[in-house]
Amino acid sequence: MSAEHAGAHAPTAGEYIQHHLQHLQMNFSFEGVKQTSIVDFSLFNLDSVVFSLVLGVVGCLVLWAAARKATSGVPGRFQAAVEILSEMVENQAKGVIHNAKSRKLISPLALTVFVWIFLMNAMDMLPVDLIPAAWHSAGPALGFKDYMRVVPTADLSSTLGLSCSVLFICLVYNIKIKGLGGWAHELIAAPFGDHWALYPINFLMQMIEYLAKTVSHGMRLFGNMFAGELVFMLIALMGGGWALSATGVGLAVGHIVAGTVWTLFHILVITLQAFIFMMLTLIYTGQAHDAH
Repeated sequence: MSAEHAGAHAPTAGEYIQHHLQHLQMNFSFEGVKQTSIVDFSLFNLDSVVFSLVLGVVGCLVLWAAARKATSGVPGRFQAAVEILSEMVENQAKGVIHNAKSRKLISPLALTVFVWIFLMNAMDMLPVDLIPAAWHSAGPALGFKDYMRVVPTADLSSTLGLSCSVLFICLVYNIKIKGLGGWAHELIAAPFGDHWALYPINFLMQMIEYLAKTVSHGMRLFGNMFAGELVFMLIALMGGGWALSATGVGLAVGHIVAGTVWTLFHILVITLQAFIFMMLTLIYTGQAHDAH
């Protein structure tokens, strides 16, 4: 809980959730700030950046370890699991991207996307107050504010950053496969036909399509993970209510049952969301190879 409330009174449910939904935000002078508008490019969420980078390194180390220990003989469990995952991604890529040369880059990219997003999603499985409680003492002592969120994919700036990166890759492949002139012609000639009167409408439709795909790509992941994080906070409040109530046996039972059920269900959610983001990455880059 924030320092200003800690000594005054126990937080209400609303204060608890509001505090846990606040990012550790910094401006580019590395000063603690708080976002006041929906869109603000003068600051960044330091907690999301740090956890994203750490989990990205962890994912790369896992894949590197699997590649370093790979043998031609009977694989161990770890190698077999990574091989199954790699084959699954490669098979999905073959079904969408028919250019074998492009798959040499896109298939490893899709595998990295899946592992990275899965690890970021999996941070939601940690107890809600585990890392924030540790930061409650460490953060202010280091000169930071007492805010900490540990699920990078529950941060819209992270998921939109990922989807914008996919958009950039799609633009690169559009130019690489079709040429700058060919892609520019496609922007004004599709989807309604190559006629000068239709050029403005075609271009507008193309821009709407790129914008819609990018925004929905990031929003889908963010919405699911934000909702999951919020449910975990509500379940944690049941445990807090039991701890503060001498007769809250029902809250204790509900906390355990609801926490167990939601955690088991959320394992499917975090895996499915990583898979969907990976598949959309493959589909969008595959569309960049297709001529209209």
